[in-house]
Amino acid sequence: MLFLTQEWKGERYEDGRPKVPDGILERMKSVTHEEAWAVMRNAGYKYQYADGWQVINPDSVLVGRAVTATFMPGRPDIHTAIDERGKKEGKRGQNTWPVDILIKDDVYVADQFGIHLNGPTIGDNVGNAIFSKTGKGIVYDGALRDIVGLKEIGSFTSFFTSYHPSHHNQQGDLNTMLIGINKPTRIRQVTVMAGDVVLGRDGGVSFIPPHLAERVVVTSEIVRLRDMFGHERIKAGIYTAGQIDTRWADEIERDFSQWLNDHIDELPVPREQIQEILKNRTW
Repeated sequence: MLFLTQEWKGERYEDGRPKVPDGILERMKSVTHEEAWAVMRNAGYKYQYADGWQVINPDSVLVGRAVTATFMPGRPDIHTAIDERGKKEGKRGQNTWPVDILIKDDVYVADQFGIHLNGPTIGDNVGNAIFSKTGKGIVYDGALRDIVGLKEIGSFTSFFTSYHPSHHNQQGDLNTMLIGINKPTRIRQVTVMAGDVVLGRDGGVSFIPPHLAERVVVTSEIVRLRDMFGHERIKAGIYTAGQIDTRWADEIERDFSQWLNDHIDELPVPREQIQEILKNRTW
């Protein structure tokens, strides 16, 4: 965990997983995918967004710290070896092993290799267990079952590939096995690492490396404020769309700084964050 997350310099859980601060998670709820994508792409992270999901609570936003699980098609010798080691540790049912370690504000992120028929490892029982531990939903590249029961959980905002009423590993059919917890895993075209910040909204999911999370949030807040200022000034006829839609002249930048000061208690970004932006501004 430490080896693969060397860019993170902040707090960690006991198992080494990066712990992005709660305050950053709260501010992340207002970030759009466009804002997150631009920051990550500029930092060299070009493939951190996945779409094409079915969604529970599509009008809600899912934000939390990733706990990853990787499943693969079942193979008896490997499954038996893993299962026997788990049983020696008192574990039962591989599909619940990742669930057992979840805590508040975690998002369970599982690569179930898109399996549909006889694929679901999560139904309403496991879903309720996940929500009771985390207060969050899931990102699950595979089929869920008990979809009606999962929707009844209420705030279980989740992204999944499909729905099917069957379940995995029916008698005589070993079709899935768990091969990794909190290891790098693949969700569609994204490589996800434990501790990544999950941002699920508007039908898509961004997976933000922990060392970029604060940069994403601050950039989003600056963009939001500059958009508000620009729209207001265009509507008032003070500047043209052409002046606002290009690199701002020095006089516009000075006007923006004054506007921030004048409206500091009226804006959607808290006062202390605006003051930090003004103090550290480099534009």
